[in-house]
Amino acid sequence: MAVNKLDLIRDLSNANGVSGFEEDVTKVVKEYVNKSADIKIDLMNNVFLNRKQNTGKRPVIMIDGHSDEVGFMVQSITPKGLIKFITLGGWAPANVPAHLVRIRNYSGEYIQGIITSKPPHFLSAAEKKAAPVIENMFIDVGATSIEEVTDIFKIEVGSPIVPEATFSYDEKTKIMRGKAFDDRIGCACVVSVLDELANSKIDIDVVGTISTQEEVGLRGSKVTANKVNPDIAIVFEGTPADDGFRNSYDSQSALKKGPQVRHRDGSMITNPRFLAFARSVAIESGINFQDAVRAGGGTDGGSIHLANNGVPTIVIGIPTRYIHTHYGYCAYEDYEAAVKWGVAIIKKLNEQVINNL
Repeated sequence: MAVNKLDLIRDLSNANGVSGFEEDVTKVVKEYVNKSADIKIDLMNNVFLNRKQNTGKRPVIMIDGHSDEVGFMVQSITPKGLIKFITLGGWAPANVPAHLVRIRNYSGEYIQGIITSKPPHFLSAAEKKAAPVIENMFIDVGATSIEEVTDIFKIEVGSPIVPEATFSYDEKTKIMRGKAFDDRIGCACVVSVLDELANSKIDIDVVGTISTQEEVGLRGSKVTANKVNPDIAIVFEGTPADDGFRNSYDSQSALKKGPQVRHRDGSMITNPRFLAFARSVAIESGINFQDAVRAGGGTDGGSIHLANNGVPTIVIGIPTRYIHTHYGYCAYEDYEAAVKWGVAIIKKLNEQVINNL
């Protein structure tokens, strides 16, 4: 039975999984992969999805998405019961205060809290003009003492903290809203590509990886790439959308304009031959796509393309508005196009094509 893609994206988005604590995401992946791949999980909680028809004697393509989301971690607790925290991944300070979060306590339960913000009634003129600083923020779970936090709520130093958000889908606009599309939408692409290929005859072996800890330094993919030892790779990523603040001529990541392929970002200059091949496949298949030259940012492609003796790697990005915040928007059609593109590329690859890249 084919995977219900919306259910897959919903469950991946709703799963709690900040960097280093991706177990819930792993459970969702295991549930949806079904019979399309053999599953192995390593000590970093990286997931390896080996297509059942792999022979071990053909070139290998690695298709990757990362399981972690940006979040926070409890650093200390004040005598008044306020929780000091640090960030996991990149946050703009202005996007942090006055939002709900969930803190995982030592019993595995999630406790809701509010990231503190000082009421405007108490702000000085200087404070009103000052930019927010994360180091000055706390999380309030409704406690009045450190004892209530530790004994009643069972929260301790080192507890992971997840943004509070629930997935939704608008049938009229075909737009998805939720948290962690960076990079649960990429994880959904990996699972869906394997599902689409389940009964296809292809000329290469396919290994899907759901890599951990991308948001804190591309850490999991350094391990997965060395383990898989791929000849070529595709990274599926929830990429920052820019259509809300750039003119149409300058936008390279707009919703409903197709997935994005990166020529360059802060972690990788894309192999030009593989890039040209991928673009030609999209054009031949009638898949809309967007070319992007990114001044900064990075993906698991940054570590994968440097693995072993070097791996030709492309990044297929699904545009996501308000990335690295509590909520984001994605267009379902961009996700479907990314899956279609990945499948089409894999079906066109063989040993000769790869050797010429």
